[in-house]
Amino acid sequence: MRTVRDSEGDRYLLVKQSGDSSLVRDPESGTERYVANDDIEIVDDESPLATAAAGIDPAIRRLLTATYDDTSLGLLVELVDRGPLSTVALLDSYDLCESDLHGLLGEFRAAGLVTEAESMGQRGYDATELAEQAVEKLRDGDDTDTGDSNADGTETERE
Repeated sequence: MRTVRDSEGDRYLLVKQSGDSSLVRDPESGTERYVANDDIEIVDDESPLATAAAGIDPAIRRLLTATYDDTSLGLLVELVDRGPLSTVALLDSYDLCESDLHGLLGEFRAAGLVTEAESMGQRGYDATELAEQAVEKLRDGDDTDTGDSNADGTETERE
């Protein structure tokens, strides 16, 4: 698979190519269509995986790359919902040692998801607008809840 660009600069994933036309996929919608080969050009300096990822909202992509498990995601969600929180409050509220907490907060700061803030006269952290947008979009994105999920992501039936 390769990245291609049309005359307007829009990027697509090249699915297959024949003599006259190519099948391309729009990374934002996932729709595929045929275009004339003369209407597209190969983009050699962009990974097709980066092009595929570009179809996901930037705030959500940032959240996904900075949170790697339920603990890290949960910490960020708590800062969105309850922030700003002091470092002392974070340590008292959650089952994280100081080095783990500061490691996560450092990753979140580097990703632009949290910022240093004051809470009740103490040094702490607060979620950025980018983090708030990402969490809001994730919460709003699932309107098709048909059952409860197990920890492994498989669904169980409701009674």
